[in-house]
Amino acid sequence: MLTGTEVKALRDGQATLQQAYAEVRQGEPWLVGLHVPEYGQGNRANHEPDRPRKLLLHRREIDRMNAGVQQKGFTIVPTRLYFKDGRVKGRAGARQGQGRARQAAHHCRPRRAAADRARAEGPLARD
Repeated sequence: MLTGTEVKALRDGQATLQQAYAEVRQGEPWLVGLHVPEYGQGNRANHEPDRPRKLLLHRREIDRMNAGVQQKGFTIVPTRLYFKDGRVKGRAGARQGQGRARQAAHHCRPRRAAADRARAEGPLARD
């Protein structure tokens, strides 16, 4: 849930999604790492820029998100924030964590190296 100054800062286009991810804590979805800088014209009741924000989702969406994270090791990453009928909405996708992606790349390295050597030698050198 967002405060008024957060919505005003988002209307100015001042959000950073680079470090953001979603997680389920005690059955409730939270958006962590979204940086919304303080609103320039806000007063002392301005919001904290890096606080976790609660997401409003249907129960089946929460269950589906939680299942992907727990069973497959995915991370839920927000990809877009937009306004619809005066409300802030967001899109998110499930991504493999960096650890799993690096393991997969490490597993393929010997095959890539052999293919690169064969390509460098040229078609005549293979005979």
